[in-house]
Amino acid sequence: MFAENITNEEIKDFPLLQFTGGIFIIDTFEKLDYYLPLLKDQKMLGFDTETKPSFKKGEKNSVSLLQLTTSSEAFLIRVNTIGLPDELIEIFENKDIKKIGLALKDDISILNQVNKFKPENFIDLQIYVKAFGIESNSLKKIAAIVFNKRISKAQQVTNWERQELTEAQQIYAATDAWACLQIYKKLTEQFF
Repeated sequence: MFAENITNEEIKDFPLLQFTGGIFIIDTFEKLDYYLPLLKDQKMLGFDTETKPSFKKGEKNSVSLLQLTTSSEAFLIRVNTIGLPDELIEIFENKDIKKIGLALKDDISILNQVNKFKPENFIDLQIYVKAFGIESNSLKKIAAIVFNKRISKAQQVTNWERQELTEAQQIYAATDAWACLQIYKKLTEQFF
């Protein structure tokens, strides 16, 4: 089994866990149409969103970025540019594709404000990991417990709506969704 929890002090010296596959920015409908067949052909996808941070009390921004990942590819969909087209909703409502993420209630809620959908086969790691004795709720801590590696959160509070995402932003966004997928795979393969 795994440790129930881990401290930030224990994590700080762990080697870095980082996505190293191909990153594809989807900021046009043409790019979305090009990559959709690959996404729809998957049995499971890592899933996450990013929202431009707000520094004013009571102000909430809409979702800026949707990340969907396979084991080797990350698709960063600029929701602030192309919205949430029905073709993506088909993936969200597809019972045959597992979408694995963390704290999914918030992500699903904010995406539903852009385009309504009925979520199907979304797996929230915060709930899933409890079956393996893991009590931590943060991706950083869950990844550290499962892989003995750390995820950098340095890019978490950055402008996700900037014209061009920096390389650091792209890697951060890809890593978060990809790590969810990898954690799920490791737990599932190890115990089932």
